[in-house]
Amino acid sequence: MARRRKKNLRYAVLAIVISLILWSIAHGSSSVERGYDIPLVFHNLPDTLVITDQSDREINIRVLGSRVALRNLSPSKMEYVVDVSGAKVGRTVHEVDVSRLDPPRGVRIVSRSPAQIDARFEARGHKTVRIRADLEGEPAEGFVLTSVELDPPRVRLTGARSRVMRLSEVVTETIDVSGLEAPVERQVKLSLGSDHVWMEKDEPVSVRIGIEPVEPPADGAAGSEGGKAQ
Repeated sequence: MARRRKKNLRYAVLAIVISLILWSIAHGSSSVERGYDIPLVFHNLPDTLVITDQSDREINIRVLGSRVALRNLSPSKMEYVVDVSGAKVGRTVHEVDVSRLDPPRGVRIVSRSPAQIDARFEARGHKTVRIRADLEGEPAEGFVLTSVELDPPRVRLTGARSRVMRLSEVVTETIDVSGLEAPVERQVKLSLGSDHVWMEKDEPVSVRIGIEPVEPPADGAAGSEGGKAQ
């Protein structure tokens, strides 16, 4: 009797193990649908153009595949590329063709959104403008601001022509001189005033601020004023 129970227990355990294996195989091979956002990238943009508007920055794809196959899908390494080498000034429409994407074996793309990408291209412009330091606050009592020097004093800009050409100057980020008692030099960023304007060379901008003590009045001047008061 004991031997029969022991034998039956072994069969029961074996049956459970087989069931788990079959379940895992079926679970792993069943189809699953998932969605991913793939970044949109424009390649081969002519040097004479700037993209000033685009309808989307990502492509959403829905994929179908087994759980095992989906483990081999790396959305972070995927991108949807649009070749704009032949672009001209104006607005263009690009059909989204997911056959350009290369999912792993066993994974199929079943849908995408949007179906089209709209982009607007504008001629690129260039211009050199002066830099103005944006200061706020006052030096410490008994001190005065004597000079503001920028290095470089001017910057070469590039970007959408309509926005670059209307600029006459750019300003630095705000520099607080409150309470200063000595000269300082700081590296600052520039506020270019538009998302489609950039510095041609991303070089640092330094601002040297002169701070000096207020000179006391000369003794003679003080005496003269005293004499007048009498």
